[in-house]
Amino acid sequence: MNDSEPAVVQSTEPVAGRRKAAPHVNAWMLVAALAVALMVWQWFDTRRELNGMRDVIAERLQTADTEGRDTAAMAKNAQDSVREVQGKLGVLEARIAEAQGQQMALQQLYQELSRSRDESMLSEIEQTLSIASQQLQLAGNVQAALLGLQSADARLARSDRPQFIPLRRVIARDIERLKALPNVDLTGLVLKIDQVSAGIDRLPLVGDLRLPVPDTTPAGSENAWSRMGAVVWGEVKQLVRVERFDSGDPALLPPEQRYFLRENLKLRLLNARLALLQRNEPVFKSDLKTASQWITRYFDLHQKSVQAAGSTLQDLQSADLVVELPTLADSLAAVRNLKTASDK
Repeated sequence: MNDSEPAVVQSTEPVAGRRKAAPHVNAWMLVAALAVALMVWQWFDTRRELNGMRDVIAERLQTADTEGRDTAAMAKNAQDSVREVQGKLGVLEARIAEAQGQQMALQQLYQELSRSRDESMLSEIEQTLSIASQQLQLAGNVQAALLGLQSADARLARSDRPQFIPLRRVIARDIERLKALPNVDLTGLVLKIDQVSAGIDRLPLVGDLRLPVPDTTPAGSENAWSRMGAVVWGEVKQLVRVERFDSGDPALLPPEQRYFLRENLKLRLLNARLALLQRNEPVFKSDLKTASQWITRYFDLHQKSVQAAGSTLQDLQSADLVVELPTLADSLAAVRNLKTASDK
């Protein structure tokens, strides 16, 4: 019996230990359950968040896909527009190139026309200056040479080209030199000579003087015999003529030589006219002197027409024709140099 009691005591001790350990096990199980629950809740929450994120991502992907399609369509439209613009740009470039080619051709044509026009104008100016130089040197016509220079300068002024300024400067200098010359009225002198020459045939010679015929017509109360006697007496008085000559030896010419006198006087005046145009003063004054002497010797100085002709010839002899004329060589050289430069 005593042996069995300890056995009973031993068998009751583990039960008490298990009873004491049960609350700890339950606590750990509770903690584990809580941990599992927490993990499950976290797993569900994470899954829910993942699902939400997936939906958001899917929505954004869909939006991005839509935007990508729109962008692709816009890019395609942009590419089509770019190709269209490039095509139009190519057409415009071709037209621009064509326009540039036409502009270059027109510019070249304008330059050729301008060069041809300048050459033509320079040729005309050279010809004008040559004629002016001939008028000045051969005929001594200062006014004609001055008009030629002024015409050339006006033509250059209308063109308004800067390369013509040196030529205009030389022409202006020649114009001033011609204006500074003393004025010789060649035209007026020529007109005076022509006036005297035209009146030579009407000038009376010394032997051509006639007395006035008296009026022998009787009054109406006289009879026929008286009228006839008066007429006969008048005719008889005309048979005898008495004239007074102031000079001691009048140059009476026979009728057949009077014509040659007038013609030779005209030739003398014509020769004087040519000498005037040539500015040959010795010949001019010599012919005028001879003509004046012939008028004084052979023509009736009592007549006003003869006195006027002699006075005109005296005035012509006092005219000065010797004027040192300049040349237009500078203007001609300038225009020729300009033509040479233009040709080059």
